[in-house]
Amino acid sequence: MEPTSEILRYAAFTTTPDGGNPAGVVLDATRLDDARMQAIAADVGYAETVFVTEAAVDGDSRRNRVRYFSPIAEVPFCGHATIALAVALSGRDGAGTFVFDTPVGPVAIETTAQGAEVTASFTSIEPRVAEFPDGVLTTLLGLLGVSLDDLNPAYPPMIAFAGNWHPILVFAKRKTFDSFVFDPDSMRTLMDAQNWAGTVTTLYEMGPGEFDARNLFPVGTITEDPATGSAAASFGGYLRLLSLVEPPSRVIVHQGSHVGRPSVLTVDIPSSGGIIVSGGAVEIS
Repeated sequence: MEPTSEILRYAAFTTTPDGGNPAGVVLDATRLDDARMQAIAADVGYAETVFVTEAAVDGDSRRNRVRYFSPIAEVPFCGHATIALAVALSGRDGAGTFVFDTPVGPVAIETTAQGAEVTASFTSIEPRVAEFPDGVLTTLLGLLGVSLDDLNPAYPPMIAFAGNWHPILVFAKRKTFDSFVFDPDSMRTLMDAQNWAGTVTTLYEMGPGEFDARNLFPVGTITEDPATGSAAASFGGYLRLLSLVEPPSRVIVHQGSHVGRPSVLTVDIPSSGGIIVSGGAVEIS
């Protein structure tokens, strides 16, 4: 008999089920093999589904081994699914601290409950930034139909890492940011060739410490991700490593309005260590 596990559905970085980024959550995947987890993720059809593959690691009831799958492949880390899982576990086990052993290393999550609302915060692994390889930035801008002149000169285009590698492009003008279009297949080809397992992260500075984001993630029927925790963490690391903020500082990232699922991600940037990304999650009935 084929192993089955209950599949929960949560929207992360929102307080309403029709906002945020939906994630599949499987609290008991101990009997599921890779092929079955991949099939479940494809069937759920969300950007990611998170699976608890081992509970109570080393006897710690609040430590779990987890894996993340998009509809087409396993991904190293997924922020919104991490938030969704933490909120789901808080409902079962009570709010507090959890540790998830992920493919990129252990990630600590704090959850707090205020009435029925639960907020979760994860601390990323140590962030890094890198230059674009030769020719890749030109190719990426070409796919978006924009040029270097369309980017905000205060924010150099780089690739940032806090669990997944994310290209970071900050646009100078709202209109360009809102209106660019791209071919999903061509973008996916570039992302796969560059081993960008996360999203292509594009932003616009709305005001001091506040950004709007479009995260390009062509997979299945999805073209843009409504809320991307790993991208928010990578952006926080980018801001600190390029000395674009004075830590400790907080940045608010709005995302998802371009795909009809508005989201809010709170990014806390300490002077050292991982970046802290916070948000709520609600079950989708």
